[in-house]
Amino acid sequence: MPTHPGLKSKHNQAAAIVADMTLEEKARFCSGKSFWHLERLERHNLPNIMVTDGPHGLRKQVQDADHVGLNKSVPATCFPTACALAASWDVELLEEVGRALGRECAAEDVTVLLGPGVNIKRHPCCGRNFEYFSEDPLLTGKLAAALINGVQSQGVGTSIKHYAVNNQEHGRMYVDAIVDERTLREIYLRGFEIAIREAQPWTVMCAYNRVNGSYCSEHNWLLNEVLRDEWGFEGLVVTDWGATNDRVAGVQSGLDLEMPGSGGVNDERVLRAVQAGELKPADLDRAIQRNVSLSLLGAELEARQDAVDLAANHNLAHRAACESAVLLKNDDSLLPLNLESRIAVIGAFAKRPRYQGAGSSQVNPTQLDNAWNALSDMQGDRLTYAAGYEPKQSPLDDALIAEAVANAEAADVAVVFAGLPGIYESEGFDRSHMDLPEQHNRLISAVSAANPNTVVVLANGAPVTMPWLAEVPAVLEVYLPGQAGGAVADLLFGNANPSGRLAETFPLARTDVKADAYFPGEGRQVQYREGLFVGYRYFDSAEAPVLFPFGHGLSYTTFSYGEAILTEDPTPTVSVEVTNTGQVAGAEVVQLYVHAAASPVYRPEQELKGFRKIRLAPGQSRTVSFSLTADAFTYFDVGHGQWVHPGGEFELRIGASSRDIRTVVSFATTGSTEPSEAARAPRPAPDQPATDTAFAAMLNRELPEAEAVRPFHLNSSLAEVGETWLGARFKARVVTGFMANMGGGSNDATLNKMFEEMANNMPLRALVLFGRGQIKPAQLELMLALLNHRYLRALKLWLRS
Repeated sequence: MPTHPGLKSKHNQAAAIVADMTLEEKARFCSGKSFWHLERLERHNLPNIMVTDGPHGLRKQVQDADHVGLNKSVPATCFPTACALAASWDVELLEEVGRALGRECAAEDVTVLLGPGVNIKRHPCCGRNFEYFSEDPLLTGKLAAALINGVQSQGVGTSIKHYAVNNQEHGRMYVDAIVDERTLREIYLRGFEIAIREAQPWTVMCAYNRVNGSYCSEHNWLLNEVLRDEWGFEGLVVTDWGATNDRVAGVQSGLDLEMPGSGGVNDERVLRAVQAGELKPADLDRAIQRNVSLSLLGAELEARQDAVDLAANHNLAHRAACESAVLLKNDDSLLPLNLESRIAVIGAFAKRPRYQGAGSSQVNPTQLDNAWNALSDMQGDRLTYAAGYEPKQSPLDDALIAEAVANAEAADVAVVFAGLPGIYESEGFDRSHMDLPEQHNRLISAVSAANPNTVVVLANGAPVTMPWLAEVPAVLEVYLPGQAGGAVADLLFGNANPSGRLAETFPLARTDVKADAYFPGEGRQVQYREGLFVGYRYFDSAEAPVLFPFGHGLSYTTFSYGEAILTEDPTPTVSVEVTNTGQVAGAEVVQLYVHAAASPVYRPEQELKGFRKIRLAPGQSRTVSFSLTADAFTYFDVGHGQWVHPGGEFELRIGASSRDIRTVVSFATTGSTEPSEAARAPRPAPDQPATDTAFAAMLNRELPEAEAVRPFHLNSSLAEVGETWLGARFKARVVTGFMANMGGGSNDATLNKMFEEMANNMPLRALVLFGRGQIKPAQLELMLALLNHRYLRALKLWLRS
C-alpha cells in the first residue's frame, strides 16, 4: 500500500489557489521555470521546487544544469543500479534503499526523485537496460513499488518512467512503437500498473516516443483512459526532458507538466489556445491543480531539518551490492576462496571500477570503494596485480595480456575483473552486439589457460556472451554495483554468500532473441512482432537453449524443496517447504510459475506469478506460501477489452529458476468469462516468424503508416536532415552548440559518443528547448522552408523576422 497520501492530500488547497490564479499565471505553471525547478507563485507562498535525476542515487546539480551527466552534482550515495538491484529479488531491500534515497533528497530540498525506470528489457542490446529492472513485468512492478514506497515514506516524490514502450535508445525521441493491445497490457504496461496501484508515485514521466501512432506526451488513451480511469493514478504526468510534441494537445490529453521550461514558447501557445476557445479552461485548471499540489508538497520540505547518515547509507549500498551479485558458475566449489591462497588480481576494473551507467543517472558518490583495496585489506602482500586492459575502451594489447598471464602462472588462483566499458553501453545509443571487448575475451582465455583456477568477475549492465565459459570454473556477475563495489571481496572470500538471481535471460547469442529481427526497427517505426515472446516467455516456450536462464543463481550452500501442497480454504494457496542442506547460511529465491495446461487462448509456456526471498541457517527449514488470486490466471482479452479469467487446468510450478522447477502441483479453476473470438485467434508459434497478416490481426486494425521522412518537418531528426547539403551544415553547428549548452566539451569518449547519438536522434522541435534561447521557433520554420526547397516561403519568413 502507498506510504504517503501524495497529491490528493493537497487537492482542496490547490483548487482554491488555482481559482485565484490569472490565466497568465496558469499558462506559466504549465512548464518548469528552469532545467530542474518549477515555477514559483509568491503571493500564494509556492516556492520554485526542485526535481532531479535518480534513480539509484541523487543527482542534484547546483550550477550549470545538464540532463546527461557532464556536470558535477552534489555528493550522494550511489547505490547499485536497477539491473543489479533487480537481481536481489528483494522487495524489503528495495524499500530500504528507497528510504535512504528519500532521506538524502529531503536533506537537499529535492521534491521529486526522477525514477525508477520500469521499461521492460525487450532486447539485451538496449543501451539503457542498466537503468531498468527486468524482462518480467511482475518482478519489475513489485520491485518498483517497493522502491517508490520507500522514497515516498520520507515525504519525497518519485517519477516512474518512461511511460510507455520506451525499449530502445535509437530514435527514442520520435520512433513509433507498434504493439498489439494484449502484448501492451500484459508485458509493457503491467509493471507500471502494479507499481501505480501498490505505491501511487507522485508523478509519472511520459516517454519521448510514439505508441501506435501517437506521441506519449499527448496520448489520451495512455494518460487518461488507462493511467487514471482504469488504474486510479492520482498524481501528475510530467514529460521526459524535451518530450513535448504539441503542448495544447498534451493538456487536452492529460499531460500536466512540461520539463524543462520552453522559455515561454509553449506557455504562450497554451494561453492563446484558451483565449481562442481551442482549449477548455477546465482542462487547463485540472493540469495546474496537479502542478500546484506538487508545489505544496514540496513547500513542506523547506520547514524540515533532515540529517543524513552517509556512513550508514554506504553500508546499505555495500549490503545491496552483496545481495545483488549473481553466482553464475562455481564448478568444484572454487568459491569462496581461501585467505591463505596466493591470488593474481587481473583487470583494470579491480582498481578503476565500472560501478554505474553513463548518462542522466550518473551520481557523484560520497566515496568509492574498489575491489583491489578491499582484497588488499584482507590479503595484504599475498596479492599481485596486472591491468590486463585499458578500462575506457580496451583496445587490443598483447603486452598487457602477457603481464597478466605471468602473474596468473605464479598464483594459486587468478581473479579476472572484466566487463563492458562505458562506451559499450550508455543512455543515448544501443549496443550493436552482446560481446565483451575482444581484449577482455582474449585476456580471460589466456589467463585460464595459464591457471585452471580462474574466477571471472563481470561488471556490465546487461547480458553478454561468454565464449570462454567452458574454460573457467567460476563466474560472478556483479552488474554495476554502485559506490560500494568493494563488496566483491566479501563475496569472493565467503564473508557474504551470493544470493542474487538473474532478472533477465542471458541468451547464447543476440540472434537467439525473438525481438532481434525487429530491433531497433526501420525508418521511424519499430514493430513488436514477437508479441508476448519476451525473455523467458519465448525461450521456455520454444525450448530454446540459453547461456543462463531467467531466475538463475547459485549459492555457497544448497537448498532442497519439499512437495508442493495446495489448499483451497478460504483462498487457494500453494506452499512448499525449503531447507538449507548445506554448511553455511544463505538465501534462496523461491519462484512460482504458472502454466496453462489446456487453454483456449494462446499463452506462453509459463509465467512468473510470485516470488519470495528467504534466508536460512544451515539445516533450517521454512515453508513458503503463495496465495493465488485471479491475477495468477488471467490474460487480457482484446475482444472483451478487459482482463479475463478463462478457467481450466493449470500447473503451479515452484523452483529456483524458470529452468529449475523443483515441484509441481495441478490446479483446476472455474473461469469467470468465456474468451472472445478475437482472443481465440491463432498466434504464430514461438519458433516461427510472425507474418505481416498475423501481426495486423494482432493489432485488429491496419498498421499505422510510418511518419514520413520528407518533406522535412519539426519531428524530423538531425540525422535525417543531415543527409542534405544544407542540413549537414545546420547539423554540424547545432551539435557543437548542443554539446556546449549541455556542459561543454569533454575528453570522455563515452560522453562524446552519447552526445553525438543523442543529437543525431533529436527531432528539430527539441532544439528550441535544449538550445537555451539560441534557436527560435521562427528560425526553425525558416530552416524547414529552405530544406524543403520552399524558397518563396523562406523569403517571406526571413523578411518577417
